Amino acid sequence: MQSHQVTVHPETDRLPRTEQLAWKIAEVAADPVPVEPEVAEMVINRVIDNASVALASLNRHPVMSARAQAVAHAHPGGATLFGLGPDIRVHAEWAAWANGTAVRELDYHDTFLAADYSHPGDNIPPLLAVAQQCASSGADLIRAVATGYEIQIDLTRAICLHKHKIDHVAHLGPSVASGLGTLLKLPPAVIYQAIGQALHVTTATRQSRKGEISSWKAFAPAHAGKMAVEATDRAMRGEGAPSPIYEGEDSVIAWMLDGKDAHYTVPLPAPGEPKRAILSSFTKEHSAEYQSQALIDLAFRLGKQIENFEDVADILIETSHHTHYVIGTGSNDPQKFDPTASRETLDHSIMYIVAVALQDGRWHHVHSYEPGRAQRPDTVRLWRKIRTVETPEWTARYHAEDPAVKAFGGKIIIRMKDGRVLEEEQAVANAHPLGRTPWQRADYIRKFKTLTEDLISPSESERFLELVQRLPDLKPADLLALDLVVPPNRISRNLNPGIFDFSQSATRQNPSDAPARETPALATSV
Repeated sequence: MQSHQVTVHPETDRLPRTEQLAWKIAEVAADPVPVEPEVAEMVINRVIDNASVALASLNRHPVMSARAQAVAHAHPGGATLFGLGPDIRVHAEWAAWANGTAVRELDYHDTFLAADYSHPGDNIPPLLAVAQQCASSGADLIRAVATGYEIQIDLTRAICLHKHKIDHVAHLGPSVASGLGTLLKLPPAVIYQAIGQALHVTTATRQSRKGEISSWKAFAPAHAGKMAVEATDRAMRGEGAPSPIYEGEDSVIAWMLDGKDAHYTVPLPAPGEPKRAILSSFTKEHSAEYQSQALIDLAFRLGKQIENFEDVADILIETSHHTHYVIGTGSNDPQKFDPTASRETLDHSIMYIVAVALQDGRWHHVHSYEPGRAQRPDTVRLWRKIRTVETPEWTARYHAEDPAVKAFGGKIIIRMKDGRVLEEEQAVANAHPLGRTPWQRADYIRKFKTLTEDLISPSESERFLELVQRLPDLKPADLLALDLVVPPNRISRNLNPGIFDFSQSATRQNPSDAPARETPALATSV
């Protein structure tokens, strides 16, 4: 890896384009280095993982909304939408929007944590959509995904966004643009402009992950992917971007991040060096914020030692700065103790998550968040006995560069009313590459079958799994078959009309005059 020093430059100091971070990234994207076999295998794992969580979320309200918007932008020869099969085709950017929302909605796909954090699997929906529309091969798609993961993870290693309350999808826009550059074999000059535009239009605040967390948490990465597709399209047509997008005196770093005295060291592959960053990422066994994964596994074990949870006096979780301040009591969010909070808020409350994991000894992507489960009086009492604290040891391990030291867990200390103390720590989740049961292909397939068994037929499941595992050899037409066909009677629709449902040829009717339509029951769980 090569280290690139990134600082802010005043306008009088014209930073040459070739010295800018966006150009360095573009050169990595344009490098035709072969993909290593283990990287290709992991790309397949993550395509399976994305399909799993996308289908499981098909009937959740944000996904229904995004799908309805996408269907309104039909495009023969375009891209497919999860669940609808290859006959329904839409413009690639709208497929990126709908499929990206489906992948992100359950917060159940892969993660990478370092200076900032990310869900690099968010790169796959826009890259697959453009690959389908532009007749790319399976091998092309694998190369593109390897680039998307590489750039997002390398940026996440070096540049902290959340410290400045900027949402982490600001690293996703440039990574998708880079992956598209690889996919379409664009020259560095074009990729450079696409990266600049994509970053410029995907910077937003972290209020989407604070307070009453809404469905925008699912839409945010889909929006970044859609913006990156559009930015790349404009760059291919010869349009430019604000520059230097990172280093300019009025640009992202100077005014949104560390300011005019900022200094970042960004690692990127050297020319001819394979893109291996995907191997540093890790998926989720449990549908919850990644920092909760190890603590859920730990809570399963500790819960077996407690006969009556009313005998618990209090619970302390010693953990990292990030876990304490983002999903712990350090966030000072009363919503994280609110039994009527949304699913999006509950899966960002480690206090709620640990309480349920202790009591149930299992975690379910739907049942563990249902209102009846969250509002159970004994759970609420236990939940409110839990607090978190940051310790230097866990913060140091969270930021460690040595994979053998790096940790995302913590210690749970349960003090019983009779004076007994139960305590144990766990550094990484069981499914982590260094965990107790590191995930292999069979685990991804099991997750896929578990999440989709009530939606698709066994034959459709086997068809997809057989096809996706041949991804390196797939021809352009085969990529369309990576969609899955869900019987229409198992797919719910958003019945609330939007702008895209109206046209001049339709009966003129003010949307406010339309009769009220009841939201489907499935949507109320969001």
